[in-house]
Amino acid sequence: MYKRQADDSELLAATKEIIHQVPDIVVATTAIGFRGWVEAADGWGLGEDLLARLGGVRIMARGPKVKGAVRAAGLTEDWSPSSESMAEVLDRLLEEGVEGLRIAIQLHGEPLPGFVESLRAAGAEVVGVPVYRWMPPEDIGPVDRLLDAMVSRGVDALTFTSAPAAASLLSRAEERGLLPEVLAALGHDVLPACVGPVTALPLQGHGIDTVQPERFRLGPLVQLLCQELPGRARSLPIAGHRVEIRGHAVLVDGDLKPVPPAGMALLRALSRRPGWVVARAELLRALPGAGRDEHAVETAMARLRTALGAPKLIQTVVKRGYRLALDPAADTKYADA
Repeated sequence: MYKRQADDSELLAATKEIIHQVPDIVVATTAIGFRGWVEAADGWGLGEDLLARLGGVRIMARGPKVKGAVRAAGLTEDWSPSSESMAEVLDRLLEEGVEGLRIAIQLHGEPLPGFVESLRAAGAEVVGVPVYRWMPPEDIGPVDRLLDAMVSRGVDALTFTSAPAAASLLSRAEERGLLPEVLAALGHDVLPACVGPVTALPLQGHGIDTVQPERFRLGPLVQLLCQELPGRARSLPIAGHRVEIRGHAVLVDGDLKPVPPAGMALLRALSRRPGWVVARAELLRALPGAGRDEHAVETAMARLRTALGAPKLIQTVVKRGYRLALDPAADTKYADA
């Protein structure tokens, strides 16, 4: 989540600096951040002075929501990128030339990799306006549950809407010693979908490729997921049925079958080698918190078969373990997979 600076001292200092030394250009990056800045200035009795100074300044607004906030303040933006991307804002500024210009950038806790450095390297004086900073959640429990679900492949996709959120999740995974497993999940089984390229940077820093919508908005992100996920589903021909394993459920001949977490863990372990016998000891290791009692496998397997509603999908191989009853015609294809 975003919060205003704890004591507002940095924002107050930046606001006074801009009032007394007006910049040539102001870059507004988020609607909530721009509104927060104006509201904070009002609270200090500086609102009218700030708006008066900004009224004579060229304002670049990153996207439609930011334009709305700028106009609500009685100001008018000079330009806004069609891509809603800070990269396009930077390209525009560098193309026009910024040497000798004073540029104020409304910050909001999300990193702008290379943005400030590139402007300064091109000869601009850059003033940061730190409206908000990123704070970790007070209750870390939901984050830990999400990480556990990723590691166990209990989710099919994970969406990221800000770079700090992505960085925070990876940081928490590292604190818990789960970073390698989380990266492995994101690299293969759990689809990482980001609202835009800036959001994807922390993941890319770990070598994780992401999918992103053409328009960096939540609606297109949801549409992208709807397009991507069906094609990623693996369909197995088992005992005369078509079986698809999802994050928390299984489709059997198109019917959705909710399956308990322990059952899903077993089913995923079996599906990694469809048609092959998987030993009880290996299945026991796949069970979350099962300890060393192999009877836990038998109990979870019984519940799994009941949940699937088709007991013959999974065969018991006496004294060896269990296997998915892969249809004979598919044996060769999946044995080579």
